[in-house]
Amino acid sequence: MMEEKKDSAAINSRRNFIKTAGLAAAGFMIVPRHVLGGRGFLAPSDRLMVAGIGVGGKGESNLAKIYNGGKSEIAFLCDVDDRRAANSVKAFPKAKYYRDYREMLDKEQKSIDAVVVSTPDHNHAMIAMAAMQLGKHVYVEKPLTHDIYEARKLREAAERYKVVTQMGNQGSSGEGVRQLQEWLDDGQIGKVHTVYCWTNRPTWPQGLLWPSTPGVVPAELDWDLWLGSAPYKPYIEKLVPFNWRGWWDYGTGAIGDMGAHLVEPSVKVLGLDTPLDVQCSVGTLYLDEFKRGYFPDSCPPSSHVIMTFEKTKKTKGNLKMHWMDGGIKPERPEELLPNESFGDNGVLFEGTKGKMMCGVYGANPKLLPLTRNNEVRTKKKLPRVPGDVDGHYTQWAEAAIAGYGKIQLSSPFDVAGPLTETLLIANLAIRGTDVPRTKADGKVIYPGRDIKLLWDKQNMRVTNFDEVNQYVKREYRKDWSLGI
Repeated sequence: MMEEKKDSAAINSRRNFIKTAGLAAAGFMIVPRHVLGGRGFLAPSDRLMVAGIGVGGKGESNLAKIYNGGKSEIAFLCDVDDRRAANSVKAFPKAKYYRDYREMLDKEQKSIDAVVVSTPDHNHAMIAMAAMQLGKHVYVEKPLTHDIYEARKLREAAERYKVVTQMGNQGSSGEGVRQLQEWLDDGQIGKVHTVYCWTNRPTWPQGLLWPSTPGVVPAELDWDLWLGSAPYKPYIEKLVPFNWRGWWDYGTGAIGDMGAHLVEPSVKVLGLDTPLDVQCSVGTLYLDEFKRGYFPDSCPPSSHVIMTFEKTKKTKGNLKMHWMDGGIKPERPEELLPNESFGDNGVLFEGTKGKMMCGVYGANPKLLPLTRNNEVRTKKKLPRVPGDVDGHYTQWAEAAIAGYGKIQLSSPFDVAGPLTETLLIANLAIRGTDVPRTKADGKVIYPGRDIKLLWDKQNMRVTNFDEVNQYVKREYRKDWSLGI
């Protein structure tokens, strides 16, 4: 593994290179890619040279859509699991393949313009930060980060290094969110006071104890590199490629997976900041009829989180947002007829004059009752992203080619960062339900199950239950660093 000193040396070397190359370029009309690429500029005729990190599953589809947009060349691939990478390697046979992203960035930095990060949640931030410090544009799969601290630091870094950023919540580029905003701006449902977001996720195991029997690491998987920033644990069966989502060391649970697609429409439409406070209840599993299961390593099987947001021009006072997962749903709105679908995943806005709802990505927006959709005609006032949801990828590539600040994006880090913080603040309440406290008489209690957590945004901490602040910023494993 590279030491942090070596990472710092690479960054300084890159900065010195850019400074020298920039001075040399002053006398030339045509400037090579490797001179300008690291500073966020490309020759106008160039295609974006992209490196994918985590190229199986969602990474595979991300790269395919970025490539199919016609603006990008997939030049480098990196994955710790050769099995997962196989389809991307076949799709892009000219791309050079690496297992360790640090080696790739160190050796190929002059040839890379942008990086797509599609790894498990726990490694998003340090990879994205390393790329940005080299002046690379970054596209990071949702959720942006695993921790609140990381989200704040990535947002600051995007501005500091002047790179083009986008989080992979493609619904933010969709028609649906814009339609919802136009209805709201047109006064169709009045001022919003309550929002419900619900999902049938998780579709992976949660509410578990870490297995005591280790598995056999597949020959194609580098388990140490997969762990990355997370604490070392022996490999277990079926964790890879998807079930990691249910373990706190790696994933962020159902709201981390789906919140960027379901919470995002209301945050954008209503102009919400991060929550003022959060409370929750969680589904329980029982070890026996008297004792509740205690599973601090794993997300609960279901949860209901209530967040309070400060009043905006589009809300009636402070707004209450309900997040429900594990198949829990709010009461069907009375305007919805008995056989009209409510959906396994959705968002419901309740206003002073009416209601509206949508599905994942803000798709299929509807006014309630549904008959109103045949009657209401609201003018389109907001610009659309060409290609709708799939245009999210092309938008980022075109913005990277144009250079920092030239093209408006749907989910740059100054937008995605606070949204991610919101999702992870909800997770503080969820995780807090399994934080024990021992009283003077030796009795163990769980105070986080019965209180409302008060959030101090400026200082990134809960002010009335200090035990959960350990999850705001986790400790990375030795030899791994956020690089700041």
